[in-house]
Amino acid sequence: MKPVIGIPGNILTNFSPRYTSLPITYTPHGFIEGLQTAGALPVVFPISKEEDAKHYVKSVDAVLLAGGQDVSPLTYGEEPHIKLQDTSLIRDQFEIAVIKEAWTQNKPVLAICRGLQIFNVAFGGTLYQDVSLIPDLNLQHVQESTPETAAHSITIENDSWLGQLYGAKALVNSYHHQAIKQLATNLRPVAWSNDGLIEAFESKDDQHITVGVQWHPELMIHNSEAAQGLFNAYVKTVRDWKNNQD
Repeated sequence: MKPVIGIPGNILTNFSPRYTSLPITYTPHGFIEGLQTAGALPVVFPISKEEDAKHYVKSVDAVLLAGGQDVSPLTYGEEPHIKLQDTSLIRDQFEIAVIKEAWTQNKPVLAICRGLQIFNVAFGGTLYQDVSLIPDLNLQHVQESTPETAAHSITIENDSWLGQLYGAKALVNSYHHQAIKQLATNLRPVAWSNDGLIEAFESKDDQHITVGVQWHPELMIHNSEAAQGLFNAYVKTVRDWKNNQD
């Protein structure tokens, strides 16, 4: 059977001038298409009560954490900086509950952009609320070029899951104005931009399958074999994990 991948969704309230009062539960279509092309069945979790996270996670084989708003600094004990952008605390709280349940239930997780950030926060990590606050920053992390275009290079650890997939170097796109500051203790960094930002992490232990990337492969799947290859490899990893559980 195809593995089922749960994606915690977001709420859109301004998708059309005619329907400003009609909230929509959604996830960006690139995540759906990337997973479907890789042979998985994606399903979207609506933002819900934290206590419902256990049931949502139990119903799927793995979890993908998508992009979106800034992570609220209230989730990691800071007040909002003047450069903080739109946040959704109810989304943060539900996703943190999903993340902790996925960890407890030992379900594989792929965390993308905001997903990487909220996963880090869920286990005690912190964020730069804006990349301009980072000393010695010298790369464009919110690119001006088109989404499917690679913006900068990253260096990857050879012994990591991503290293086996990409090799020691890769070119990625970049759409984030927040970034990892202090990494959670259960994670290890496995990729960096040339100015030293953590661009990817994986779980430290061998019991959990966790991969977080700061870039947006879902925006490059039609133009980059490597981008779709990330989804393919993740779904294969989930399928292998699932077979070992049976």
